[in-house]
Amino acid sequence: MATEHLSPALRAPASSRPYAKARPGYGKRTAAAQRTPRPDDFALMPECERYIAGYVDRLPDGAAMDIKSLAKSLPLYGQMAVSSALKALGVAGHLRRVRCQTGDGDQVRWVSRTYWSRTARDNEWWHAFLTTEDSEPTPVAVPVPAPAPPSAEAAPHAPATPSPRPLAPQPAAEPEPTPQPTAAAPARVPQQRPPAAAPAVPSPAYLALAQLGRTEPRLALSAADCQALEPLAAEWFARGVDATYLTRALTAGIPAQVDSPIGFVRRRLTDKLPPHVVGSPAPAAAATPGRRLLAECTECGRPGAPEALPDGLCRPCRTHAPDTASTTPTPSAERDVHALVSQLRDLTRLP
Repeated sequence: MATEHLSPALRAPASSRPYAKARPGYGKRTAAAQRTPRPDDFALMPECERYIAGYVDRLPDGAAMDIKSLAKSLPLYGQMAVSSALKALGVAGHLRRVRCQTGDGDQVRWVSRTYWSRTARDNEWWHAFLTTEDSEPTPVAVPVPAPAPPSAEAAPHAPATPSPRPLAPQPAAEPEPTPQPTAAAPARVPQQRPPAAAPAVPSPAYLALAQLGRTEPRLALSAADCQALEPLAAEWFARGVDATYLTRALTAGIPAQVDSPIGFVRRRLTDKLPPHVVGSPAPAAAATPGRRLLAECTECGRPGAPEALPDGLCRPCRTHAPDTASTTPTPSAERDVHALVSQLRDLTRLP
């Protein structure tokens, strides 16, 4: 006989409200060197900041950190209170908002992130941390080496290469009993043929001249013309000019009919040679920018360098809200109210 258990089973705890997740690349990021959480974390802060800081500290990486999402998840405080609390946490050294450039090639976009630190950090630590995050190298795909060709032992069905084994026995009447010259002939054939020369990579100057005819048909150049004008065009590239600038300089304001394209282009390459700018940065360095990271003001979201936003605030936000107690004018005790009223009455009288 089965015995009925009278004690009810424990109910499963109610599932907590799921965190609002940010879009890929956005949201919360935990800073490095974090200690384990303790009950007295944020104990010295006011009640609102302590409540919001404890909630943000429990959020996982990638959670939404915008004001609307936090206010929607916190029933006790609205958006104004959340905004003020985030500003106070930024001044206390617990968070920094940044804009980070992600992507590669043409697929580049700016994302907003919020770095959170359970331990309050000073401005020097945040500056060093954000500088380190900015200088992180972009992951580069490691090329996979090509597989080695299978050997004769690994591929028994592959065609066998000439081996030093003796050939089949020849008849006794053969005048040359040893087939050594015949076996050695295939080895000398590759040595007699000259190696195939690798195709020369055209220079940027040559490519710009070759593409000139596609941009302007009146200046179409042949291969021999491009080789003859390549040194003159290379001088332009040596002075920091790119192919777009060179093409515009050569095709601007050309006559309706060009009898000699090579002579016209040679004259313009000589007469319109750009000046040499001393100390100009190399164009290759400007063409390959590194990963960029900008800090954001916690109050207004204005971007800037990390060292230009101490306490996570820009200069206008630091000076926008001065102490009201020190700026509110207080009426002087020695002021004569009756004399002031008499002066106002005299001003309102008609002449």
